[in-house]
Amino acid sequence: MYEICGCAGDEGAHVAAEILCADIGKQIEVLHALLHDNNHQAAHNRAHFKSAGILVVNLISSAGAGKTSLLEATIRALRGRLTVAVIEGDLETENDARRVREAGAQAVQISTGNACHLDAAMVHSALRLLNLGGVDILFIENVGNLICPADFDLGQHRNVLLLSVTEGDDKPEKYPVMFRKADLLAITKLDLLEAVGDFEPDRAAAQLHYLANPAPVLEISARTGAGMALWIAWLVKEYEVCRQSHESLADSDASHVHA
Repeated sequence: MYEICGCAGDEGAHVAAEILCADIGKQIEVLHALLHDNNHQAAHNRAHFKSAGILVVNLISSAGAGKTSLLEATIRALRGRLTVAVIEGDLETENDARRVREAGAQAVQISTGNACHLDAAMVHSALRLLNLGGVDILFIENVGNLICPADFDLGQHRNVLLLSVTEGDDKPEKYPVMFRKADLLAITKLDLLEAVGDFEPDRAAAQLHYLANPAPVLEISARTGAGMALWIAWLVKEYEVCRQSHESLADSDASHVHA
């Protein structure tokens, strides 16, 4: 499934080479088939999330931007208000899933091997290992990558994109596809801003909005707690919107049954 984005192993590289040697029409056909299958599974996932009444948030960033640290702080901040579960995506190890469990949430680790992103089928498999009863928000921590995850719908409701101050503030300009799909941009590791010196949050936000994406931008430090209240408020609001949408659809389905 990963031939197009080139994140398979030797066999995938061989297949990719054959595809590149074929005519452009064949390449397009293969890509469409790939995404069609993924989107079909994503729709199935979304229906499952609807029946469970949960908000699903896809966390995306470069490697090391602080996704797991933000999750740990979020789980603790929401304790007693909303229940969180997490699907973790990494090439190897259960390190991040272990950290999430220690913070107090269910977590399932997906080890992708050579794959540089999660897909809908992987998420569906992980759902079988989670107890979604009583869960309000499911986070999917995607593999650290700003390219491949942009094309693969997982069935999520929101995309939250993390950009740490230790990266360049020109990332939106360099990776426009991913930044256009963000429902919220979280500028993370704010406690390191002064030490880094050359990252300007306002410039990153301006580049995001230049891409015609009006998504809100939050400046957050999971370590000090700066910006966490605004982040939690956004999550709670999105959860309420999602839950109302689920309930409205359920009422509509019920009315059609009784009509």
